Amino acid sequence: MNRLTTLLLAAIVVIVPSSSRAFDPKMAASGLPSASSYSASILHELSGVVSWRTLAQVEPEVRGDRMVPKFSDAILSLDRQRVRIQGFMLPMDVGLQQGHFLVSAVPPHCPFCLPAGPEALVEVLAKNPIPFAMEPVVLYGKFSVMRDSAGILYRLTEAEPIDNKIKLK
Repeated sequence: MNRLTTLLLAAIVVIVPSSSRAFDPKMAASGLPSASSYSASILHELSGVVSWRTLAQVEPEVRGDRMVPKFSDAILSLDRQRVRIQGFMLPMDVGLQQGHFLVSAVPPHCPFCLPAGPEALVEVLAKNPIPFAMEPVVLYGKFSVMRDSAGILYRLTEAEPIDNKIKLK
């Protein structure tokens, strides 16, 4: 694991406790949009592509002395299925080709910051390296729900690009 990957994964773990605000109903009452709502305002929802609104259906739950994610039935039905995900690439390595990266519901606003909480990120392991793109991408692969994760909630493996020409709203 290179240094950038280690730093990004460490940032994700640090963000999880502080990003529990993304699940907080009081936050929604404040008028700030969730990442999934913001995503819907800039990305067209595509038929056959998992919606970020679906992936946002997760809440923190206390089990014993741990905080764990509680996923909706809609999310759990996607586990171990081949699905399509659309979003913005967040590279985890330096280079024009990316084999291991994150896909986000919203575009990054800074190259060193995660743009959303854990419910709006999917870790991607590509079948073959994929050219980095600033515009949204659609990927097809095997989806996994990370039930006992301390950071990443979703993973897409054997991922392949479907269409890199998505137009923003």
